[in-house]
Amino acid sequence: MKQLFDFILRFGNLNQQQIDFIASKLLVVEIKKDDYFSEAGKISRQVGFITEGILRVCYYNNKGEEVTKYFIEENNLVVDLESFDNQICSSAYVQAVTDCKMMV
Repeated sequence: MKQLFDFILRFGNLNQQQIDFIASKLLVVEIKKDDYFSEAGKISRQVGFITEGILRVCYYNNKGEEVTKYFIEENNLVVDLESFDNQICSSAYVQAVTDCKMMV
């Protein structure tokens, strides 16, 4: 959990009450290699913070070929922001490249 708060505190300050509130809402989730954190065609409903592992964001082009857009490593947030913010179906997949642990 320290990793997440170190990340958040780079952008501003939180008091202990705020830290305790956030901590009380967090769940630790494990995602196995090749499983999906979020999928195309579905609305993204979670924001995650990767504590172990690597995820990739990918999609299928009009030829049906899989294209990797980028990778997300440990100590970073992961979210399909357009889908999450606008509550629209995602056009990309977020897939575990390795076994991952994250907080959501």
